[in-house]
Amino acid sequence: MIGIISALSLETEMLIEKSSFDIKETVSGIDFHKIEIGGKDTVLAVCGVGKVNAARTAQAMILKYNPECIINTGVAGGLSSSLKIGDIVISEKVVQHDMDTTALGDEPGFLSTPPLVFIPADKSLLEKTIEVGASLDISVVSGTIASGDKFISSEEDRERIIRLFSAAACEMEGAAIGQVCYLSEVPFLVIRAISDGGNSDSPMDYPTFARFAAKRGAALLEKLISL
Repeated sequence: MIGIISALSLETEMLIEKSSFDIKETVSGIDFHKIEIGGKDTVLAVCGVGKVNAARTAQAMILKYNPECIINTGVAGGLSSSLKIGDIVISEKVVQHDMDTTALGDEPGFLSTPPLVFIPADKSLLEKTIEVGASLDISVVSGTIASGDKFISSEEDRERIIRLFSAAACEMEGAAIGQVCYLSEVPFLVIRAISDGGNSDSPMDYPTFARFAAKRGAALLEKLISL
């Protein structure tokens, strides 16, 4: 079984519509949808915004469904100047840009458990996603995805995340899911479609382009799972 977690319902609704069945179960207050995509048993959940919601959902999914992998999907702010709205960024690694124990001598983003700054995503899933993107003629790039409990909408925050972590995109859930998966030894990947530029235009761009970006992400995800 493949696990999919998204922050909002945009993409999960698109995937549920393509399944011949939808079995809903509620675990710890979280709704999980068991569906079939391309002949593969899949479980979907909408975690809500933020790292705590994301980690809670990932742990419940692992304990209840024992997925072979978890894919976090959704939209993100693009940090690389080469990214356009609708492009896809997939995680080579993830980092929590708001984790800060530098006062104790640690590096920015350092996690005590595990003792890492960057958590590596699954290489096999990464390679397959790049291949799928090419087959769909969607611009797919890989890099670091940074997560934190803040919607990034200022040049100051944007430049700080780029400078400290060389991140390609920023969002609010992926690195928390990656941390839970890494500790539970579950392969994971974060797939994010760019909806805004992580700058002062983001509050206007995000609601305008989020659905378009999510539709691209859902198409990529559907084909990836069907392989």
